[in-house]
Amino acid sequence: MQKRAKHLFIHTVEKKVLLSILCVLLLPAILPAQKTFQKKYQTEMILAETGTVIELPEGTFTLTNTLSLEGKKKITIRGKGMDKTILSFKGQTDGAEGIRVSDGADIVLEGFTVQDAKGDAIKTMHVTGITFRDVKTEWTGTPGPQNGGYGLYPVQCTGVLIDRCMAVGASDAGIYVGQSQDIIVKNSKAWHNVAGIEIENSLRAQVYDNEAWENTGGMLVFDLPDLVQKRGGDVKVYNNYIHDNNYENFAPKGNIVATVPSGTGLLILATKGIEVYRNRIINNQSVSTGIISYFTTMKPIKDKSYDPYPSAISIHDNVYERKPGLPVSKDPLGMIVGKKYGQDIPHILYDGIKNPKLLDPAGNWIAGQCITIINNKEQSVVNLDAEHGFRDMKRVDDSFNCNN
Repeated sequence: MQKRAKHLFIHTVEKKVLLSILCVLLLPAILPAQKTFQKKYQTEMILAETGTVIELPEGTFTLTNTLSLEGKKKITIRGKGMDKTILSFKGQTDGAEGIRVSDGADIVLEGFTVQDAKGDAIKTMHVTGITFRDVKTEWTGTPGPQNGGYGLYPVQCTGVLIDRCMAVGASDAGIYVGQSQDIIVKNSKAWHNVAGIEIENSLRAQVYDNEAWENTGGMLVFDLPDLVQKRGGDVKVYNNYIHDNNYENFAPKGNIVATVPSGTGLLILATKGIEVYRNRIINNQSVSTGIISYFTTMKPIKDKSYDPYPSAISIHDNVYERKPGLPVSKDPLGMIVGKKYGQDIPHILYDGIKNPKLLDPAGNWIAGQCITIINNKEQSVVNLDAEHGFRDMKRVDDSFNCNN
């Protein structure tokens, strides 16, 4: 028995030594191959002429630097499929993004995955005509504040199309469109992000046929201060499935999304001209839908041109459902509402703060500025009376029926 045990021990040691030797021998071959991949495709992006299609091969490739496409027109970067072409930035040492596209026109990104970028996964800036199709962004492992902020991140772009994409693990927003115009986000999925899908300070957006689940907040439509494009509007959110967004908020402290309560389905913050309809908003255990002014964030406003009030919002013909239970959020707002209503929290929360410039002498909305909430299944609404310290919080289920 002793001889057999000794023999097995020696055999195991020999196998480990052999594997170690093989790794040492193969590593020099692997590393140049990865460097060659990065150099090859960065060079193609630099030299690409109008109309070029850059084909990415099947496989998993490790990159250490941002891939950058600047000042180009009519370029397509195409992989073999989001599950077949995977660009891993887990060991990234240089650059703030995985892929960066700037100052271009008619750019198409399709058929690949970007994993574990040091910062944002794919950022596009100042692009006219940007398409993301069958693209996935992901941070592997347990979601946390160490993850990059944004998955798909078009900002200050015109003509944005996001179709059949996926976003996982962003510490801010998985699919984010900011300070942009003429936007479509459709057929996409977002989970395990702080915000699943976010439209911020953007004009003329349609967000439909998407699914957002197991985020902190499923969908956000925000107008924020101190940005180049000062206001958003004309945003339609419809035919989406927004459910079970009860994930703990893991945003870095100080980020605006760090104030989003866990358990939020849809949150509308200080923006105007929003229509929300034919969505299924299910089992978001703190706020099915929130309509709030920027004042409720308790953050100071230094931007004098910023309008912090929501108005001209229509929420109709949606399906609301929720399991009985206390809010999952531990933030002050969740605790206040939970204390008042226990396990029967109203689905739609309105902070009650109106812009006095948009009211007539009787305190009613002037034409075109009303907040309408009608024809929703299981409709229940609470006016938080946030302006007066929540003193007169009350149910107002049928008080938002206006036709102006």
